[in-house]
Amino acid sequence: MLMLTCSTTVLYAQDDLLSELSKQDSMVTVPVSATFKSTRVVNGHSVETMKKKHLDFRISHRFGRLNSGAYQFFGLDQATMRMGFEYGITDDFMIGVGRSTSQKVYDFFGKLKVLKQSDGARNIPVSITLFGGTGVATVNKELEFQDKLYYSAQVLIARKFGERLSLQLSPTFLHRNKPEVLGDEKVLLALGVGGRFKLSKRVSLNGEYFYTAREKNTITAPYYDSMSFGVDIETGGHVFQLHFTNSLGMIEKQFIGETAGTWGKGDIHYGFNLSRTFSFDKKNKKAAN
Repeated sequence: MLMLTCSTTVLYAQDDLLSELSKQDSMVTVPVSATFKSTRVVNGHSVETMKKKHLDFRISHRFGRLNSGAYQFFGLDQATMRMGFEYGITDDFMIGVGRSTSQKVYDFFGKLKVLKQSDGARNIPVSITLFGGTGVATVNKELEFQDKLYYSAQVLIARKFGERLSLQLSPTFLHRNKPEVLGDEKVLLALGVGGRFKLSKRVSLNGEYFYTAREKNTITAPYYDSMSFGVDIETGGHVFQLHFTNSLGMIEKQFIGETAGTWGKGDIHYGFNLSRTFSFDKKNKKAAN
């Protein structure tokens, strides 16, 4: 009888403890982390920002078209690249600068995370990051400086569904002071859809598509919507992104506004992004040591 009483008391005590822990968990707001592993989905930006005092050195390559044939080694004989640096001012605000060989563009941007998906006391269903960028295409020396400029703005809205699936919408505004093709629109509106499916702790499948609201006219604007698929591989401080895309350019002006190839005709580029992160946070370094 004594043993039964003791057992019952222990069970009640465990139930009370679990109930108390559950209440405490519901009173704490827990932000959802790692919606994406990189600041990019493929070409387009993700909701992720660099951590405070962390620098990302990023090298991106796009090779020629697969349908260029064996003489061009199916595009591998040709290459376009972008080199960039991205720095976290705070955990929620970052800036970046880059230079592309295509059109010799210098680009500058900033990203601000204004809402974080969270569980617990405050349930927030999505993360929202604001993106703003500008750049100058210096390849045409005959143009006035203001004609070389472009501006872009995005609202990045993402949600992580469990441990494996993340989805993102990217409403986009793009303005070119002087479009590359005569007759093309200066202002373009686009909607990007991107996603990530986690295969393992360090590997995921990524994809994105940008629908551009423009008249599909191959004479005045010989461009197509951008579509890309790839694999992300994380190796500690590095993130490798290997992908196939119909876009040669790696900035918003180019892959949203000037994608000249189409998947249907085999105008597909193999490419990769290589990201290496460096920490300048002395406190975290000391703690790690």
